[in-house]
Amino acid sequence: MIIIKKFDFDAAHYLSSYNGKCERLHGHTYRMFVKVEGIPDSEGMVIDFIKLREIVKEKVLVHLDHACLNDIIPVPSAENICSWIWQKLETPLRTERYHLFEIEVWETATSGCAYRGEGN
Repeated sequence: MIIIKKFDFDAAHYLSSYNGKCERLHGHTYRMFVKVEGIPDSEGMVIDFIKLREIVKEKVLVHLDHACLNDIIPVPSAENICSWIWQKLETPLRTERYHLFEIEVWETATSGCAYRGEGN
């Protein structure tokens, strides 16, 4: 079973190697989906949504929300943002019953990235 929780955060970035508008500083309201795969416990839950929210807030959102992503991630493309978030959440979201399944990061309503760890 896969549990999904949506988060939004606002951040600025620029892609200095890119040839186009995105090479200049600009911002997005990012939409992020955190997906956890596991087996429901005796209460019928894979992971409590409140616990998931607290982990994501502590490990990810306190760093990225209202930040310049270039100060945190050297080349903050959607792909690299997904990978960075995965690295922050993989260990805290791994138990005998559940594990991080996928991260989705959307820069706009039509453009995003999904990541399932190395080699996926």
